[in-house]
Amino acid sequence: MNSLTSFILHPLITLNIGNDDDEPAGIDVIYLLSIFFALGIWLVFQRYQKMHNSPVPFDVAVPLPADPAWESVPIRDPHLESHLEQEEITPALSLPGRRYITSFDPATGLHIGTYIADNEDEIRGKIHMSANAQKKWKRTTFTQRRRVVRSLMKWLVDNQEVCARVACRDSGKTLIDAALGEILTTCSKMEWLLNHGEAALKPERRASNLMMSYKRSEVHYEPLGVVAAIVSWNYPLHNAWSPILAAIFSGNGIVVKCSESVIWSTTWFVGAMTACLRACGHDPELIQVVCCYPEQAQALTKSPLIKHITFIGSEEVGRKVAIDATEHLTPVTLELGGKDPAIILPGTDLNKWISLWMRGVFQNMGQNCIGIERLIVHADQYDDLHDLLSERTKKLRVGSVLAASPEGYVSTIDGGAMISGQRFRALERVLRDAAEGGANVEGGAQYNHVYLENGSFFTPTIVGPVDASMDIAQQELFAPIAVIMPYENIEEAITIANGTRYGLGASVFGPDQKQALNVAKRLECGMVSVNDFGVFYINQDLPFGGTKSSGYGRFGGPEGLRSLTNTKAIIVDRWPSFIQTSIPKVLDYPLRSLYQSWEFSSGLVRFLYADGWRPRIRGLVALVQAARK
Repeated sequence: MNSLTSFILHPLITLNIGNDDDEPAGIDVIYLLSIFFALGIWLVFQRYQKMHNSPVPFDVAVPLPADPAWESVPIRDPHLESHLEQEEITPALSLPGRRYITSFDPATGLHIGTYIADNEDEIRGKIHMSANAQKKWKRTTFTQRRRVVRSLMKWLVDNQEVCARVACRDSGKTLIDAALGEILTTCSKMEWLLNHGEAALKPERRASNLMMSYKRSEVHYEPLGVVAAIVSWNYPLHNAWSPILAAIFSGNGIVVKCSESVIWSTTWFVGAMTACLRACGHDPELIQVVCCYPEQAQALTKSPLIKHITFIGSEEVGRKVAIDATEHLTPVTLELGGKDPAIILPGTDLNKWISLWMRGVFQNMGQNCIGIERLIVHADQYDDLHDLLSERTKKLRVGSVLAASPEGYVSTIDGGAMISGQRFRALERVLRDAAEGGANVEGGAQYNHVYLENGSFFTPTIVGPVDASMDIAQQELFAPIAVIMPYENIEEAITIANGTRYGLGASVFGPDQKQALNVAKRLECGMVSVNDFGVFYINQDLPFGGTKSSGYGRFGGPEGLRSLTNTKAIIVDRWPSFIQTSIPKVLDYPLRSLYQSWEFSSGLVRFLYADGWRPRIRGLVALVQAARK
């Protein structure tokens, strides 16, 4: 019989039910009743918790473009502004002085919608709406906030296919890339908030010292007010939801500026969050979406009401955001570019890890901030790695999961489209320079799809051997390109890995985990995976961010959540009725004697901090003598 069972059944046993013993058992009956009473209280509490933490159902209309059978007008050239001249996509009612943003499917070129870009006044208005809603939201309990997160999580899991198709339509990715990069990571974020978010934000005790032993020290994490997130287009669901979840769980309102490339999907994804807030009885204006051109963005980045900015994007734009933020000393978290290396140590089983490297390079067609941009392999294994990658890469199929082939079915595809073709010429130029420098380039050009003539596709590419002096080894490609760089010894491999301006993520592979860990510790970056890639983002208890030109600050984990709060130190008396701070007469203004005051204070320092008990006792004697004079 286990201890819990024996504890509960002990009264029944001692009652001797069914025997002839006439001994009174009143105390055992009381004990038994108390157990049932406590159990009843516990059941009531559990029911209360379930009622107040159970997910709240809500509905969001499925947008028509998420249907694979949806049809629309193809944009003749989605990469040029001239497509706005097409009558089919021009707004029926044009407003003078207003600019428009056109949304289209990068894989098919189909027009999704044309939207009015926000102007400065509208952006300021949205900031004010969020600020007004935050005044009430900041007083919500963690139980209420968890219920919102739990409701969102249930909705996302139940509607994951629709959400994945929305992301695919607006960014051109595949369903698998959406499942891994959008759904899985967002659920991981919500799971961490539900299980650990309150612990990261609730007041915590801090240690004290001898002099302050009669005081109790605490740190409180208070909402800032309204924060902003300026996010990139590569993961429209996760890049919008992740900063929103962190902001509202920490008691803030938030204004999200999405990329013009994914205005349609971001608006729908955030609309689901506001629908959830409304269903849970909260003000949906707490969360606002802004989409504008760069010229209007300063209404957000220079707003005095914005108390923190999270930026995910390019180094060039990130620098501008940081400069704008100095106007009101607004703190900024910058997650910028990356050139993530994967060091393959000598003796590594290439066949064991080739599938992981393929996913690391070609996930989301290379449009990942923490994707593998450089494979750094020992010279003795270079040919074998090149052959393995080449064999697999040649078989990769690109296309659209939301477009039927002429035969009437959706073909199995491995990779989707790029967000647009605007960077194709620059990529081809960098690859051409690498070839002229002695590297072998397999692929390396725009891919003209056989039946998706308006799609923005780039051929999956292998480049090597690449030297550290080549532009392709230094520039962030953000494309489906595997760069292979050979080395002669481990010191050279570390030098190559650290030899760029970036320092976001990295990975180290090898048969000896201890050796791989030692190499990982010497890499100049914010995150490293050993015998894996990118998994530091799946564990949402870890901070996410980089160093050097990859940015500064962290989101994710307790560090990211607390960065959205005002960290307030509070100190109170531990026993207020017994002891409180008082000023000794020897230190009380006006001073009676500067000499005695000095003797008292210097004796106090020696008593508290001198090295050894003898000088401490002498300090205590000097302190007492000065106080008595």
